[in-house]
Amino acid sequence: MNLSGALIYLVGTTIDLYITAIMLRLLLQWVRADFYNPLCQFLVKATNPVLVPARRIVPSVGRLDAASVVVMLLLELIQLAIINQLRHGATELPTLLLFAVQKLLVTLLMTYFVLIIARVIVSWVGGRSRHPLIPLIYQLTEPVLRPISRLVPPLGGVDLSPLFALIALRFLLLLLGW
Repeated sequence: MNLSGALIYLVGTTIDLYITAIMLRLLLQWVRADFYNPLCQFLVKATNPVLVPARRIVPSVGRLDAASVVVMLLLELIQLAIINQLRHGATELPTLLLFAVQKLLVTLLMTYFVLIIARVIVSWVGGRSRHPLIPLIYQLTEPVLRPISRLVPPLGGVDLSPLFALIALRFLLLLLGW
């Protein structure tokens, strides 16, 4: 039985899910989503215990909720430190910090990758559905797809901006080594 491998999986998955929840909340604030949406309410309730105290210490910078960024970075560092200890490796703080920032960027890019795929699928099968998640998907992906749509107009009624966005996101992920 590989206890350390199982613990690494458990710690990594749990912290990654919470970081993703904080990141989604930050992105929803950025696009000024409807916070009466049930998914937004869930994210607020799940992340408030950590973010409310952090906001007392770390002020916002313009529209950016700096406390969310700091909390995500700290959680990533904690995760990397725990995993490092379980693997019996010693890594210096600057290396951990660099890897934590890289991992947060990868999480952001992967989040948008999944959201864009979800938007494409919704546009094919569930465009008229009243599910509360659908408007959020559109609100989150619009800032990424709108500039591409201006450059690449629809061809024969087919919007190719999601395809080009996915290609660009995958390119950036490869640049980051993922």
